[in-house]
Amino acid sequence: MAARNGVYFVSDVHLGLRVNDPQEREDRFVRFLRGIPGDTTLSVYLLGDIWDFWYEYRDVIPRTGARVVSELIRLVDAGVKVYFFEGNHDMWTYSFFEDLGMVKLSQPAFTEIGGRTFCLGHGDGLGGAPWSYRLMIAVFRSRVARALFGSLHPWIAYRFGLGWSDSNRRSHRPYTFRGDSEPLYRFAVSQADIRPVDVFVFGHFHDRVDLTLPGGQRFFVLKDWMDGGEPHLFYDCSTGELRF
Repeated sequence: MAARNGVYFVSDVHLGLRVNDPQEREDRFVRFLRGIPGDTTLSVYLLGDIWDFWYEYRDVIPRTGARVVSELIRLVDAGVKVYFFEGNHDMWTYSFFEDLGMVKLSQPAFTEIGGRTFCLGHGDGLGGAPWSYRLMIAVFRSRVARALFGSLHPWIAYRFGLGWSDSNRRSHRPYTFRGDSEPLYRFAVSQADIRPVDVFVFGHFHDRVDLTLPGGQRFFVLKDWMDGGEPHLFYDCSTGELRF
């Protein structure tokens, strides 16, 4: 049996977002997942916002990205450990992905992979965030908001959710990570000072970042999938190599 040494990290595909060509972006992500070998891959980490909007009722889930779900099932059935974080766009998950055999993690998650300690998460809010953002997330995560939204018919709910996300995205300019002035960077430095961490990997900022912290730790932020390509981070447990 081949050794399982490959680990993949991916974030911010935003399936369903009506920016550029959403169908092409979904097709590209499906091809990426199909290209992950089921026999030599140890794990896949989905670091949030894979869907641009997600809400699962007891008996209904979004139809967007059905082929993505199929490929994730293939990986799980092949023995690959698939982990996922809720992002700020797809936070309304309940048990569907766990029922498929995936594992939900909460940020920040500290885990040992191939002899190195990783700190993982979507990245939003770690190290601090504007009060308006913290309030919005608190409202969205509240039981009252979830219950009220769940009382809507799915046809209305999904159109409202996707429409709100689409307008929000179009009102924001592309973001450039600000290096050591970012709260997330400062969060990583503070964590490296109090516990042994070798690698930090996050999403959320839609920018490709590869930095070395003052203590020598690697710090990565994953690019989003809006502009083409297959942005991800790959870790080879056998060699210790990390590469975009």
